[in-house]
Amino acid sequence: MSQNKTNGGASPLAPREVRQRLMQLSPRKRVEALFDAEDTAALVRSLPAEDLYVTIQEVGLADATELVQLASPAQFRTFVDLGGWVKDSVDPHAVLTWLRAARGDEPEDFMRKLHAVDLEVVETLLKEFTTVYDLEEDPDANPQGMAVETPEGRYLVEIKLEGVEMSAMRAIVNDLIAENPFESVRLFEAVRWEIPSELEETAFQFRRARLADLGFPSLEDALALFSRVDVPPRPTGNAAPALTATGGHLDYVDAAFRDLSDVERMNAEDELREVANAVLVAELGDPGDLDAVRRVGEWVRDYLSLGLEHLTGGDPARSPDALRDTPLRRVFQVGFTLTLQLKYRADRLFKQEFMKLDDVPLVLPEEAAALEALRRKRPRRALRVPGAEAVPFRSLREVAGSEVLLARAEGQVAALGALLGGAEAPAHTVLARFGVSLDVLGVERLWAAGVAMAVLEERVDVRPVPLGRTVELGQRLFEGTPEAPRLRPSAVERALAALGPVVPEGAREELRRVVNVTLTRLLSELGTPWLREGRLDLIASAVLPMESAPVP
Repeated sequence: MSQNKTNGGASPLAPREVRQRLMQLSPRKRVEALFDAEDTAALVRSLPAEDLYVTIQEVGLADATELVQLASPAQFRTFVDLGGWVKDSVDPHAVLTWLRAARGDEPEDFMRKLHAVDLEVVETLLKEFTTVYDLEEDPDANPQGMAVETPEGRYLVEIKLEGVEMSAMRAIVNDLIAENPFESVRLFEAVRWEIPSELEETAFQFRRARLADLGFPSLEDALALFSRVDVPPRPTGNAAPALTATGGHLDYVDAAFRDLSDVERMNAEDELREVANAVLVAELGDPGDLDAVRRVGEWVRDYLSLGLEHLTGGDPARSPDALRDTPLRRVFQVGFTLTLQLKYRADRLFKQEFMKLDDVPLVLPEEAAALEALRRKRPRRALRVPGAEAVPFRSLREVAGSEVLLARAEGQVAALGALLGGAEAPAHTVLARFGVSLDVLGVERLWAAGVAMAVLEERVDVRPVPLGRTVELGQRLFEGTPEAPRLRPSAVERALAALGPVVPEGAREELRRVVNVTLTRLLSELGTPWLREGRLDLIASAVLPMESAPVP
């Protein structure tokens, strides 16, 4: 295998199409292709360091040490910048692992890589993993671990590691001494007195400048990407047949890229990388964390697809033109703004007087989950699976779905606030009838009590159902057989007749929906037992609060 003999410098960059072709291969196939090349070392050193880093990480550093050894010193420094830090802190063990991987059969090549690493990072390693004794000051120093003495006999360097890390660190200390004994003395003296926080801060500033050169902006510039922008009106026209007919997700980014020319696609890919890097920085992700990079990449595509769907009026055939007319950064901001508008609306709701009681939102569980997801710093969409993590928005249909849930929540707050007495009768007085706090009672059971009492008495009286009236309630609610229970039509009519006049007009549609949902739930859980036994057992208190019933 031929080696590049340019004193460790990088070869000219490989043609872009070669790099793209390589990155489209699976990690293992990519490595095979590199070693099948006519001049592997030249090809490796011609690759962007970040692409090579991704390949090494995907294959696994233990299986890619030869690639590390073939890399140029500048590429190796990027490996350490990406893989040797955790956010703004040096990870000494990770840096040492990269240095172990870099040691091959050519000592001079290893030393060039070592010197490519910031001196402050090397000093940080020495401060973390060694103790330097000045024998003139402490002639009786007797370290317990492995120690290396400098040739002039002044310093004793104790290695505070074990196993392969100890061997690697000892080799580095010996290499530094052998290469230049005078400079090594100055280095060990600096290690004794340098302040760790100052070393790390200096190294971090150097690293941040190099990451900026790789396309990772400052935090301030990255956060500007999440600025709200004016969203243009959605174009009119036919929506995509596949979207309207099947409800499936269309990737508008893929649709746009597919019809771009080669030059346009390359420019768009550069823009996409810039946007993804900015989002990673804004989310405080680490550029070397491939999992974070992948998550952000998927998230960016979701927002871009959402923005393109809006800008094209839901017609993926218009995506290439939209991409030609609108920078990807702006497309991202349009997509994000569409979700930000939902967050602002949810935040306004939480400022309303009757939004919370006992710090519990006066909304049903599905709407509460939607509000919680929308009020995040980066608004998300709640899934209907209990306990599932909220996800980014991917389509206008999902945005519309959250708008529906927001409207429901607004109606529920207005309706329940009125049923609890509004400003004239403190809601806590009503809640005191249940003997438990709202977080224990639950908003669903609070609605069940209000609806059940409205069916019984045709008036607003939010309180537990009296035990002496459970038979009457069952009679007013259910009909049919135990095998086919039904709600009496009059139950809905009585509830709405009692509750409707009290509720603001704008919330009456949601009131009707909640009454129907509540009565359907009571039918599902209580209808069959009632029609079979002719009574509502105390177990019904799990869904319907009753007087003197034990707290579940």
